[in-house]
Amino acid sequence: MTKTLLSFGHGYSARALSRILLPQDWRVIGTTRSDDKAAQLMSEGTEPRIWPGADMIPALNAATHLLISAAPGDAGDPVLAALQGEIAKRAAQFEWVGYLSTTGVYGDHDGDWVDESTALTPATKRGIARVKAETAWAAIPDLRLHIFRLAGIYGPGRGPFSKVRAGTARRIIKPGQVFSRTHVADIARVLAASIQRPNPGAAYNVCDDDPAPPEDVIAYAAELLGVPVPPAVDFETADMTPMARSFYAESKKVRNDRIKDELSVALLYPDYRTGLKALLAQELGA
Repeated sequence: MTKTLLSFGHGYSARALSRILLPQDWRVIGTTRSDDKAAQLMSEGTEPRIWPGADMIPALNAATHLLISAAPGDAGDPVLAALQGEIAKRAAQFEWVGYLSTTGVYGDHDGDWVDESTALTPATKRGIARVKAETAWAAIPDLRLHIFRLAGIYGPGRGPFSKVRAGTARRIIKPGQVFSRTHVADIARVLAASIQRPNPGAAYNVCDDDPAPPEDVIAYAAELLGVPVPPAVDFETADMTPMARSFYAESKKVRNDRIKDELSVALLYPDYRTGLKALLAQELGA
């Protein structure tokens, strides 16, 4: 039987997973909101569905696996808002369901370590919405749900190099601030490993081994490019959007032991240095 992944919000991370599954003769159906993105998905081998708008019942009937990347909004999780009843009716049909959440669900820990057993105490509106969405998905009886709490995502087309080259990057200094991050290729490897080893009810932190201050990442990117290190700017006086400033409301280091111990994942990019080196080499065609 052909394995079929139905991916809601088929964006950056989901497309990386597709690049693993499609060569293995999977069928991938992915939702998107625009005709341009639909054409791009089609060129990659994914069957696009414009959603909301498309009739999703045939895709749900065909799906053996679900992936939910769509972010919750003011009205809650958009997939559940539209299709909760249909998904619940088919819960036993799905061999694996993955929900992409965020490490923001843990809130602020003043730079200390958190793991999957840490209480969920989000400090931001986005984090609170994610906890509500996780809870809503987990409440569906018999759904083989797996939750993946992603750290800051980077990868091809998403890295610090463009801003560093343009001279617009800044090293925002907030003493004690650390972030965990993850390369998109490692997200895809974790998801693929979980599909191979389902453990319904499990939550996994997806991040690298080296939580680091954000200013260190910018400085290293400049070093790789051979350009001057961007200036240091004090967080308290920095001109930042409310969205950008909100990311600094939380500081924590995220443990990733479970993806290694349970899923046997060996990270391609265990720290930002190896990840940025690889990104630059890819950009330069090396």
